[in-house]
Amino acid sequence: MSLFGQDRSFLHALPAADRRSLLAEGARRVYEPGEVMIRERDTSAFVLALLSGWAVVSVGTERGSRLILALRGAGEVVGDLAAVDRRPRSASVTALGTVEAVAVSGDRFRRFLAARPHATSLVMRQLATRLRSADVERRALASETVLQRLAARLVELAERAGRQGDAGTVLELPLPQHDLAAAVGATREAVAKALRLLREQDVVRTAHRAVVVLDMRVLVLLAEGRARPGGNPAEESPPDV
Repeated sequence: MSLFGQDRSFLHALPAADRRSLLAEGARRVYEPGEVMIRERDTSAFVLALLSGWAVVSVGTERGSRLILALRGAGEVVGDLAAVDRRPRSASVTALGTVEAVAVSGDRFRRFLAARPHATSLVMRQLATRLRSADVERRALASETVLQRLAARLVELAERAGRQGDAGTVLELPLPQHDLAAAVGATREAVAKALRLLREQDVVRTAHRAVVVLDMRVLVLLAEGRARPGGNPAEESPPDV
């Protein structure tokens, strides 16, 4: 399962001239932390090309909570599905921190794609990647423990948005605990229990909105279901939390 998109974002994969043309079609917007940029089930069709910052893609659940599907950063576009199929929004997009973006109307985005087959191919590849990721996510929710899913999320965050510190890898995207729970598809209490296990065994260290990975090897084994905190990595399975 993956919170992130392809290694090369949509904007960065476009030729420079096409990238400039797309950005010239829209207007710049700045979103404050926590501000909803796109709302699930809304009938708007504009596309946001992200220039800086990080945004959270999420959906509501029947229990009234939310499930985080992805994190989107600079160079990526969000809202493209509604622009292409002209149906209501399939998810909400919320600014994690301050986000700068360019808003392009659905009509203009469709005309941009129609004139550039290469750009259309990139969008289709992006949608296919998201569909595959959703399939993997469904399997993980059905078969993996909370601890295993949390470990996988932390490994991915460390690899894609971490920096090396004195004690270990510092996650540069400090998601609050309720967002970590939403990214794992679990309750906040279950994630708090899993984090406590990781802290007790010196796998991670946590502070307010901060996580440092102290032992990446063990965290990877946990994510793969081949270890549990304090156990033998080759023999133990993670506890059912």
